Amino acid sequence: MRNFDFSPLYRSTVGFDQLQSLLDSVTRDTNPTYPPYNIERTSENDYRITVAVAGFGEADLDIEVKQNVLTISGKRSENEEANYLHRGIAGRSFERRFQLADHVEVSGAHLENGLLHVDLVRRVPEELKPRRIEISSKGAGARTLEGNLATAAD
Repeated sequence: MRNFDFSPLYRSTVGFDQLQSLLDSVTRDTNPTYPPYNIERTSENDYRITVAVAGFGEADLDIEVKQNVLTISGKRSENEEANYLHRGIAGRSFERRFQLADHVEVSGAHLENGLLHVDLVRRVPEELKPRRIEISSKGAGARTLEGNLATAAD
């Protein structure tokens, strides 16, 4: 098991608290393996998380986003009348957390063939997108102004 000491980073940065907590949470080896999931990039700004939730219905699942953390949880009521000879399909409760980057939003979710698909989209506000600034020289503006004045005087 690897342990990283981020204290030098903490001493020399200000305002990166969210990044520091993200690094701390990623380096912990307490991540559960149930249920299995995939994360895929479907286009430049679109992503999909697919979670295998066999045996869970829509009413048994909950999806919540709070402070850039997507939480998918499932709780299934047990059938007390069932008399299993072998129980190989896991139906235990679970909770999966995914850290979302800034400006990533959940655009929808659907359950299909035992797979829960959560669609995500990155929507960067216009004011944060890069924009091109035109460069003009003062000399060119002055010449245009002088030309207009000369024409007006004639």
